[in-house]
This record gives sequence, structure tokens and C-alpha cells, in this order.
Amino acid sequence: MSDPIETAIFELLTPLAPGKSISAEEAARAADPEGWHRWLSRVRTVSVGLAREGRLVITRHGKPADPNQFKGVYRLRLPLEGEILPGVLAAPESTTD
Repeated sequence: MSDPIETAIFELLTPLAPGKSISAEEAARAADPEGWHRWLSRVRTVSVGLAREGRLVITRHGKPADPNQFKGVYRLRLPLEGEILPGVLAAPESTTD
């Protein structure tokens, strides 16, 4: 993970309890505390890509949103085990052999 936004998102989400979320502003502030506002559009772009891969969930009003169609205020969280997500391109590969 070399993208500072992707790194910030996962560093903030990893220690949280399952189902807990962060705001786009929190991710932007983690990447650049002084100039966080200019990072907000990048947070959205990175979040959409991660959600399409099934690595992140974008929520609206506490429910998973389709990363291809959501509008307005959103939050970010990690996927829950077995959760079926809207707009995911492919299921994440299992790491067990």
C-alpha cells in the first residue's frame, strides 16, 4: 500500500471493532492533518476502488451502499465475514489452501 489515502483508511479501520466505521474526513486528516480538505475527493476515489474490490464497505445511513451509485455523506468500514456487498466486481480471494 503506497497510496497515503489507502494506508490511512486501513490504519484507522484495522483496530476498530467489526462493523465500526470512519468518515472520509477522518481518513483525509490522517493522511494530511494540515491540508486534509484537498484530499477529500481522493478519499472518495480510493474508497470506491477498494469497495469495488470487496476490501472496503461504503455505507450510507448505516447500510452498505453500491460504490457505483452512492451520493452524499458516507462512511467507511471493513467488510464483515460472509457479507454480500452491492457493486463488488469479484469476491476477494481466499488466502487459505
